[in-house]
Amino acid sequence: MQLNILVSDHSMNLEVPDRFLDQSGEAFERLDHSMDEGVQMGRDWIETPDTHQRCQVAADKLLTALETDDENLALLSAGYILSRLPGIKRVKIDDSGEIRGTRFDAG
Repeated sequence: MQLNILVSDHSMNLEVPDRFLDQSGEAFERLDHSMDEGVQMGRDWIETPDTHQRCQVAADKLLTALETDDENLALLSAGYILSRLPGIKRVKIDDSGEIRGTRFDAG
């Protein structure tokens, strides 16, 4: 699957192999389990994040992975988003420091 990533005026496509998605279900479950305890979103602590908020956190990690050339974290973060938001084609990552500004598009 392909995920288009838009940060500011920069756009790129990240190919997440279907096989990777199939093999990463356990890792995605571990991510969910760790987020069950709550997540930090900017200045706010969210005790029970919903799927959208969890994906915003994953998108923030994706941005970090792209900035540090961490291909494994990029694939894991993008794969998590693709697995939790079926039909998603694009993530517009807010790089101003406000995680809640990140948006997901189906087309």
